[in-house]
Amino acid sequence: VKLVESGGGLVQPGGSLRLSCRASGFTFSSYYMSWYRQAPGKGRELVAGIIRAGSSTNYADSVKGRVTISRDNAKNTVYLQMNSLKPDDTDVYYCHVPYSGRNYWGQGTQVTVSS
Repeated sequence: VKLVESGGGLVQPGGSLRLSCRASGFTFSSYYMSWYRQAPGKGRELVAGIIRAGSSTNYADSVKGRVTISRDNAKNTVYLQMNSLKPDDTDVYYCHVPYSGRNYWGQGTQVTVSS
């Protein structure tokens, strides 16, 4: 199982970013996928999740209305569209899949929101 995130960077408050996570090594379309984030010295926080067919999603209260998770099962990719970004959104963002009894994570992508 391999998860590779991309799309992070430095953005001004109010700006937008789209994160991508390319998955391989498992049948992507059969698994719930999610995004987490983690600040230094803190635990990982669930940001958003999406079921296999993409028809149902869930979001952390802190990002509702600003973030959209989506997936393209033909491309084995899950996305996180983030709008109206705030400095508090500054974190490392990780893609996650629970597979075969284990949790798999990508290497993370840094998002920094600053003027």
